[in-house]
Amino acid sequence: MEKLKLDTKHTILVGFAFLSISAFWQMYDSVIPLILTNSFKLNEAWSGVIMAADNVLALFLLPLFGSLSDKCTSKLGRRRPYILRGTLAAVVLMMFLPVLDNSYFAAPAPWKLFAFIGVLGLLLITMGTYRSPAVALMPDVTPKPLRSKGNAIINLMGAIGGILFLIVSSVLYSSARTAGMAHVSYVTLFAVVAGIMLVALFILMTFVDEPKMHARAQEYEKAHPEHNNDAEMTDESGELSPEVKRSLGFLLASIALWFIGYNGVTTWFTTYANHMWGMALGDASICLTVATAGAIVTFIPAGNVASRIGRKKTILVGVALLTCCFFSAFLYTCFANSFSPILLVLFALVGVAWAMINVNSLPMVVEMCKGSDVGKFTGYYYTFSMAAQTVTPVVAGALLNRVSYTALFPYATLFVAASFVTMQFVKHGDSKLVAAKGLEAFEAMDD
Repeated sequence: MEKLKLDTKHTILVGFAFLSISAFWQMYDSVIPLILTNSFKLNEAWSGVIMAADNVLALFLLPLFGSLSDKCTSKLGRRRPYILRGTLAAVVLMMFLPVLDNSYFAAPAPWKLFAFIGVLGLLLITMGTYRSPAVALMPDVTPKPLRSKGNAIINLMGAIGGILFLIVSSVLYSSARTAGMAHVSYVTLFAVVAGIMLVALFILMTFVDEPKMHARAQEYEKAHPEHNNDAEMTDESGELSPEVKRSLGFLLASIALWFIGYNGVTTWFTTYANHMWGMALGDASICLTVATAGAIVTFIPAGNVASRIGRKKTILVGVALLTCCFFSAFLYTCFANSFSPILLVLFALVGVAWAMINVNSLPMVVEMCKGSDVGKFTGYYYTFSMAAQTVTPVVAGALLNRVSYTALFPYATLFVAASFVTMQFVKHGDSKLVAAKGLEAFEAMDD
């Protein structure tokens, strides 16, 4: 009996929405701090406040627009109208930023700084309107047993978006090109990223027939109720049953806990490595790059493993591995005060562990909802992950400042290990590992 296979081609096409978003955020995190500090001469504290605004806005915007998109009845589908309007508005707004930057350098004036911050705020709101709909698109058009594999491809597409930006920025803004310049104009870089976003949007709007793909997934799940657990998740009133709510609560708590641990390390690692091991920024960044590479090569295998042993077990293996890696890094600090290739191996394993966790956590969340609430539950996922990413830089930074730099990895170990405990209470959201007749019918969409 043949097993259900993911329509890889269509999942890749759906993933262009996340590729676009990832390319933008990679640019935002890399360039906006430089503009704020170098051009507008803001200190690190004010720059940090502005840079944290996206996480704060995300706490409110992502669940709101995820829920609103659930109720959308457009002919384009539930998610594509938000992606279309959001991307076009973001492209227009983002192109004002380097223009204002250049104008301020040429003739500084306070109103230009306020205009820059105002446009940046509108841009962040715009990005918040379509991130949840873009991520919810994959679960919408993918049968439940395949969502871990689908999310693996979505994560891979996101990584490609980030890599595209890194390649473009390294070519256009190398040290050789910018050395000695009094001011660096980022108009070209913003224009290239805008181009990437528009091309990705064109591919999504042209080659992804969301209503047809969504209907096809629904038809499959109706024909194979053994894969559909909507009835098990809700009570007679149609609301989530108390047991499912309990599982969802513990899962969201687990998501917050492992993000607190993981992002505490990624935020402060370069500073930590310089302070504890005497590593320069470039050398410390190599460790984080290796972790990213480890995650990229593990995305697809992590989805495949989950389809065999289940999402929860795969996540628990990843959490256990991540806990061991962070604790091992602490032990390394206790016995060494300089860089060793062992750290590269350790961070490669960190990437592997993170992929096993990240690929399967969103599918577990949306598995607990009815098909009509996928956007809302995607928003729940991002609310808890973003809240953790907002809090942990501050908490971890205070810990390093007031206790000791050696506290970083025990801090991360503690929170990730805590997520292993809370995951034990998650009893719902796993994939049903069942083979069924006619599964090969979903291997490819009709032309």
